[in-house]
Amino acid sequence: MTDVRKYLREWAMPHVLCPGCAHGIVLKSFLEAVDQLQLDQDKVAMVAGIGCSSRLAGYADLCTMHGTHGRAPAFATGLKLARPDLDVVVVSGDGDGLAIGGNHLIHAARRNIDITVLLLNNSIYGMTGGQVAPTTPQGAIASTSPGGNSEASFDPCRLLTGAGASFVARVLAATPIEMTKTIVEAMSHPGFAFIEIVGDCPEYFGRYNKAGGGAEMLNFIARQGESVAVPLTSKRFVNHVPAPEPRPGLRTGVLNREIRPVYSGVRGAVSDEA
Repeated sequence: MTDVRKYLREWAMPHVLCPGCAHGIVLKSFLEAVDQLQLDQDKVAMVAGIGCSSRLAGYADLCTMHGTHGRAPAFATGLKLARPDLDVVVVSGDGDGLAIGGNHLIHAARRNIDITVLLLNNSIYGMTGGQVAPTTPQGAIASTSPGGNSEASFDPCRLLTGAGASFVARVLAATPIEMTKTIVEAMSHPGFAFIEIVGDCPEYFGRYNKAGGGAEMLNFIARQGESVAVPLTSKRFVNHVPAPEPRPGLRTGVLNREIRPVYSGVRGAVSDEA
């Protein structure tokens, strides 16, 4: 297991993430991927928008910046075009990336700009009061839908595949080893790479929907992934965590991968480098 402390701004600790939040797991997996790829810390740029997930950029000892709400893909596009030598990674939430930032995200995918986007999907607006997000399941309770969400949620991976992302994957926060492996693949991919990381918010989504704390929610999420639900059915890793019935249905892993010209921005040209 990698000691990721050399990639952290320890002076920024303690962090402000809520107890049980899966975002810390995501940060560790990402930093492990940076270590496995042996990337120069001064050549990795982490661009964030606004939200709980965007806090992660403040803790990573890399080249980091916060943009305005929803505009992280636009800032990252400009950065990559100006400094093509950098490995540019966007960290965003489902509200930041799919609501106010939806157009920036899909057009970065359409252009096949060479950046990696980690979208942390916690099914709700976690930082601003637990409002309904684009990914909030229909019927789920939120501060703006106390009677249950009446809107259909959409699938981020299907959206980004349709927008032209040349690498699309979904991983669960409950499976950090698989997450690290997938981030390594995404950052090695020539072109736009998108990973949806599923990990519900225990403070708002969990409390409103009586889904338990962080451990219970990670256990529940793991049992919904097709690749891990069946093996976990008969296992109990934490004594106090209830074992809900498995409801496999989330496809995980790399869902789409293709090699096509990468947008360079030079006279509207593209690069065939792979």
